[in-house]
Amino acid sequence: MHGFHGLVEVLLLLLAVTAIAGAARRYGLPGPILLVLAGVLASGVPGVPGYELDPGFVLVLVLPPLLYSAALTSSLQGFRQYRRPIGLLSVGYVLFGTLLVGFAAHALVPGLPLATALVLGAVVAPPDAVAASAVARRMGLPRKIMTILEGESLVNDATALTAYRVAVAAAVTGGFSLLEGAARFAWASAGGVAIGLLVAVVVVWVRRRLDDPVVENAVSLLTPFAAFLPAEEVGASGVLAVVVAGLLLGNRNPVVVGSAARMQTAAVWRMVDFVLEGVVFALIGLQLPRVLEALADNGRSAGELALSALAVVAVVVLGRFAWVFPATYLPPLLSRRVRAREGWPPWRGLVVVSWAGMRGVVSLAAAFAVPEVDEAGAPLPGRDLLLFLTFCVIAATLVVQGSTLAAVIRLVGVRQDPGQDRLSAAAAVETAASAALADLEEQLAREEEPLPPGVEERLRQVVEARRLRAWERLGRQDVETPSAAYRRLRVRMLGVERRTLVRLRDEGRIPDELLHEALRELDHEESLLTA
Repeated sequence: MHGFHGLVEVLLLLLAVTAIAGAARRYGLPGPILLVLAGVLASGVPGVPGYELDPGFVLVLVLPPLLYSAALTSSLQGFRQYRRPIGLLSVGYVLFGTLLVGFAAHALVPGLPLATALVLGAVVAPPDAVAASAVARRMGLPRKIMTILEGESLVNDATALTAYRVAVAAAVTGGFSLLEGAARFAWASAGGVAIGLLVAVVVVWVRRRLDDPVVENAVSLLTPFAAFLPAEEVGASGVLAVVVAGLLLGNRNPVVVGSAARMQTAAVWRMVDFVLEGVVFALIGLQLPRVLEALADNGRSAGELALSALAVVAVVVLGRFAWVFPATYLPPLLSRRVRAREGWPPWRGLVVVSWAGMRGVVSLAAAFAVPEVDEAGAPLPGRDLLLFLTFCVIAATLVVQGSTLAAVIRLVGVRQDPGQDRLSAAAAVETAASAALADLEEQLAREEEPLPPGVEERLRQVVEARRLRAWERLGRQDVETPSAAYRRLRVRMLGVERRTLVRLRDEGRIPDELLHEALRELDHEESLLTA
């Protein structure tokens, strides 16, 4: 019965997450923030199950697929182009933040040992860009800023978890070796990259030999774990292995994976992201009772705890500004080559990057994974404070920064020019259409027999229609284009056809098998029209 009740609790959580996240998407609200707040409120309601955040569940079963899905849709070219700012944030800022928060927390929070404070610094160092990306995409941030934020979120967990392991080892054993820490970081990086490359090569080899979308989807779902688990087993960075594999496979997917499998895989990963992201944000809010329970015998007053939390949150938020601006402006100031290549980045974008530093579930999972006792078996000093301060940093940054990021973007006036994107898209479609028509001419010249009547004309019409739609997007957005009118009326006609087929099935005039076959054709056409 316990197993049955546990399954019911999981299903209830999924139902609540789906309802809240679905409503947020429907009304354009920030889903991660709503889910955290809902979790906090639900945690105090009598009768709500005590959902516990299992660090292993997050770090092994949730983090790899989320990172892999994000890497698949990230730009490898953009990652290479902006590797310097991405590296400064994902490696430099994480290490800087670990030390800054660690020493500041030791100085500002009474009774928090330095070793435990450095663990806290490593725990809250990596921002979680899921919430930031959701707001930033809706606000139309320039592609450079989006690429940098996404690139940071892909790599910073690898840096933070490596620093976290070194800090935890120092806190548990009471000793620290700089050389050992550097060696561990180097092996984690090199080993993670090597394993990620190997997994990507193997998966490409396998998928080239598959022609079954269902099997290919299964391979896609297993890939992040195939990269993460072996890397972790040999002490390398599983996070980095997953990211490298995802970036390379995402870059090769258009030429390795067939169209049917690619469409199905994209839909599958959107569903996985929706469920996993919703669950982890809800679980953050639901951990409040466990955090307060850890503080039950702490002996500190509520005022003292509040002041400590405010101090640490302030250091976390302001510390990102203290890193982003100097790390951006010092390289062009000191290097003429960097200055000639990159110029002086505008301060408005740096404000957005600095404010988009929300922490997430990885930080909380790492905090709960901190051992309760040291090497001698004594309680680890300050662990209860570490849990409380981590929760406060996550809640404060998600709710305050997450809810105000859109306002900050509007205030500083950072927006992507949609006209430029539409012009680039139209030019690309024009080039592709011209190449397709040229290939058609070559094929027609090689045909031994004339094509059936109307085939050549229809082929040309399809290409011309796609070309026309691309250029139409450059016109007035408040006037319905011919392509838009066609889509609107054709979707309505498809609905009529669909209802008629269902009526014929209900009247017994066609079997279900024929209905499903006909509906697949209609659904495919509608998906092309509404993509």
